[in-house]
Amino acid sequence: MADTDRPEAIDAQALEEVVRFTSDLIRIDTTNRGGGDCSERPAAEYVAEMLGDVEIEPTLLERSPGRTNVVARIEGTDPSAPALLVHGHLDVVPAEPADWTVHPFSGEVRDGVVWGRGAIDMKDMDAMVLAVVRAWARRGVRPRRDIVLAFTADEEDSAAWGAGFLADRHAGLFEGCTEGISESGAFTFHAGSGTRIYPIAAGERGTAWLKLTAHGRAGHGSKVNRDNAVSRLAAAVTRIGEHNWPVRLTPTVKSALTELAALQGVPAEMDAPDFDVDALLAKLGPAAALVEPTVRNSANPTVLEAGYKVNVIPGSATAYVDGRMLPGGEEEFHDTLDRLTGPDVEWEFHHRERPLEAPIDTPTYRAMRAAVEHFDPGARAVPYCMSGGTDAKQFSRLGIAGYGFSPLRLPEGFDYQALYHAVDERVPVEALHFGVRVLDHFLQKA
Repeated sequence: MADTDRPEAIDAQALEEVVRFTSDLIRIDTTNRGGGDCSERPAAEYVAEMLGDVEIEPTLLERSPGRTNVVARIEGTDPSAPALLVHGHLDVVPAEPADWTVHPFSGEVRDGVVWGRGAIDMKDMDAMVLAVVRAWARRGVRPRRDIVLAFTADEEDSAAWGAGFLADRHAGLFEGCTEGISESGAFTFHAGSGTRIYPIAAGERGTAWLKLTAHGRAGHGSKVNRDNAVSRLAAAVTRIGEHNWPVRLTPTVKSALTELAALQGVPAEMDAPDFDVDALLAKLGPAAALVEPTVRNSANPTVLEAGYKVNVIPGSATAYVDGRMLPGGEEEFHDTLDRLTGPDVEWEFHHRERPLEAPIDTPTYRAMRAAVEHFDPGARAVPYCMSGGTDAKQFSRLGIAGYGFSPLRLPEGFDYQALYHAVDERVPVEALHFGVRVLDHFLQKA
């Protein structure tokens, strides 16, 4: 029996709703400017209404007014099975309308594509989840295991008003959850020669946002000053920016390299003493982009703050650095920053979150792979590690293993990863339809 012939298969209404929900959510401006400057409540109320409309009871939770999260539980048929968390954030990064082809908060559907901020990060996934669970409610379908839905605030900043708040203050809502799925995985990556890859995330580098401070002697810009804070800071920032981090291959990255090399017919002897990961990456073609950012720790200077007048030497100077740490690489990162900053520059964590690694030899991971490959025969799902991070970091405090699984089938030439936080963010309608079908299939069988 074909999947679409099953009584519990996704219906036409769900395919219409996923497009409408994506557009509607985009039109609700939930721009997160950081530092608490955001209001997710209108989007949370929309989500709660869509759930309540099919008698799925939502709970709205706020750490402070307007910073709203929605949590709901769908009871499964097997009470002995561990629960599965499905989470997506409601906030988005800023967008400047003048830079866009289509207004970023229009949610316009044009030429088979939904346009707007959040189209892939990640109001599309929010919409897919809503469409799937509403279809289940209409048909009386229940998943095997409990499904806990969480639509969160503040993922685009510190998660302090969102997943962090939920994990710290409302852990009981996630009782029984052992695994979770969310953004940044199971999208089509075209690797050349017709090869279609679906990378499913099973790891994340840890967040290490740093604040660097140099102190010196303030004075007149025309005088000799050997204690110039700006010079000290600039030297440290240059050392950090030019540092070549050593290779560190985690189990997830090794698995990704092994499977990608096999797809390309390239040998990958990673245990050989003379193994050169950069040489291997050079042979993987476009697929190297999936792995290259995650074979090392990294630290990129991003912000400089010093001085107030050209002829005044300030007494202090500050810089911010976006650092990322691989699982097992935290001590190396800390020791390296101590060395690179030197004795004249202090550094501290401005924001820190743990790196993650989730197993890929589990029934849940196998079910994710099977669901994607079922709806795109001939494609190959592979594990990978995210270079950045998601709300899975916060939920990991509750012992929940996090995966990136937000399925989209994308046409060749559609650069999904380049659209994150970028101008003209958009998602094809057919990709949303694919995602609904895959999620429906996976969530019923997981």
